[in-house]
Amino acid sequence: MPSVIDPTSTLGELVNATPTLAAHLDQLGLDFCCGGHRSLVEAVAAAGLDLDEVHAALAAVRSEPDFGTVAWVEMSPVELVDHLETTHHRYLSDTLPRVGALVDKVAAVHRDRHPELVTVRSLVAELRADLEPHLLKEERVLFPMIRELATAATAPRFHCGTLANPIRVMLTEHDTAGDLLARLRAATGNYSVPEDGCASYHALYAALAEIEADTHLHVHKENNVLFPAVLATEAALAHGAS
Repeated sequence: MPSVIDPTSTLGELVNATPTLAAHLDQLGLDFCCGGHRSLVEAVAAAGLDLDEVHAALAAVRSEPDFGTVAWVEMSPVELVDHLETTHHRYLSDTLPRVGALVDKVAAVHRDRHPELVTVRSLVAELRADLEPHLLKEERVLFPMIRELATAATAPRFHCGTLANPIRVMLTEHDTAGDLLARLRAATGNYSVPEDGCASYHALYAALAEIEADTHLHVHKENNVLFPAVLATEAALAHGAS
């Protein structure tokens, strides 16, 4: 893989080509999931960063020999849906309730000395209220339609019209989740545990940072890989029937 990075490439394209860039873009505060359509130049300018410094840092990561392959880019839409359910969906379904209980515990003990925990607890509740029904809608509505599309000879007639309609809803909910994660990072001071923080405090902030990283990659796979492929397939089937 060449180390040269085209600054006019979108953030989504960069992560698709080199998945290890995801963690580094996160560290820089560059949104490659919901903001994956923006070019590196645009994203860096919006974040007030130095393009030459960012470019050099990302090029160094890309030149590393063991950056891994992008298996999800090579998957069919059905394979990718299966992958999303068995990895990211299962992870969130297991982790969100545990973090909800953990933030209640930490806030109950530490909120007097750290009142920001009241905000953190509220944001975690909002995040769960956004993501938990979102996962169910994908698993029960959108993903079955994608599986149906994969075996169709002509564009199916869905109750919602075209797949563009539920996908539009999913994109909006992804934006909401991204905003909540950004607010959580700000409320926690970039997940910085105070000096008097107990083991549970550390566990909470580590879990929140992990949820952020996993959700960013999860949303990237849907927004920038799955959804464009599905819409292109549906359009091709509709065109073939016309």
